Amino acid sequence: MSAPRARALVPRLSGPLVHWVTAQWQRRGLAACLLWPFSWGFAAAAAWRRLGFRMGWRKTVRLPVPVVVVGNLTVGGTGKTPTVIALIGALRAHGYTPGVLSRGYGVKLSAPREVRAGDSPSDVGDEPLLIARRTGAPVWVWPARAESGHALLAAHPACDVIVCDDGLQHYALARDVEIAVFDHRLAGNGFLLPAGPLREPLSRLRDANLVNDPYANALPDWPDTWRLTLSLGDAWSVSQPELRRPLAHFAGRRVLAAAGIGAPERFFAALRAAGLTLDVLALPDHFDFAANPFDAANADAILITEKDAVKCLTWSDPRLWAVPAEAALDARLVSLVVEKLRGHPTV
Repeated sequence: MSAPRARALVPRLSGPLVHWVTAQWQRRGLAACLLWPFSWGFAAAAAWRRLGFRMGWRKTVRLPVPVVVVGNLTVGGTGKTPTVIALIGALRAHGYTPGVLSRGYGVKLSAPREVRAGDSPSDVGDEPLLIARRTGAPVWVWPARAESGHALLAAHPACDVIVCDDGLQHYALARDVEIAVFDHRLAGNGFLLPAGPLREPLSRLRDANLVNDPYANALPDWPDTWRLTLSLGDAWSVSQPELRRPLAHFAGRRVLAAAGIGAPERFFAALRAAGLTLDVLALPDHFDFAANPFDAANADAILITEKDAVKCLTWSDPRLWAVPAEAALDARLVSLVVEKLRGHPTV
């Protein structure tokens, strides 16, 4: 089963069903055990696919510049996009000129396409648009990442490294560094889909692990594992992007926090940790905001993620504020990535 098909198992779920499934994936209870035999088929399909690329039965394309993939072994959001944004900054600090590839989840494309800051998220995807707006790096979207990579390099020949936003299971593109991002759920119950959250076995080799869990006292005993530290920056007004306020500005007000991301509770917890009292609205991941969910909201301020804000930039609601998430990468992780890039094979 391909990575896009694996991902499609979850976005169709919504509301209480999402919470129930997520809870089952954290333990080896009755539901997980009943589904466990079905995970054998998923495991066999994934292993056969990996073997096909390893044996050369399926084609792997190597781009003329090194490739870093930031992805998941599990289903759901873990903090990949802030990691990609931070990694772009770290690579620039080491003299690199990065470009970014993304699948463009949920959009219809007819060819590789460059993301422009003024594009609609319905045309290029919310995460690629956020990365392009935040970093100014060239970002291209297309499911076949090798083809998209060639298009990016033809348009931007100064780029000397490619960062893939997701795509750990996209073996058609050769890569030099693999970074797997986890959140507080880690590997859940350790089962593959559909009995657990894993897309591939936890034993799958990768170069580094990042764990996005600010409340964990200790990291899992995995090789090359570092903590991913996310912090919330000053909020900016969606209707007046130049207007910024610290989160303390919203203390004592009626605040509604809303998030259409994979794990909205992380966003809500971080806002509470900043001293805010909230009502919350958890929206489905990649919520399209075609309808305004805030029309009847009794709130002085509505705080949303930047991923959601790129879909609301034409709205005139002065209550709407976007809160950026800033990732801090461990210097040892950055050193590992740079060392591997400097030793990558050339074409």
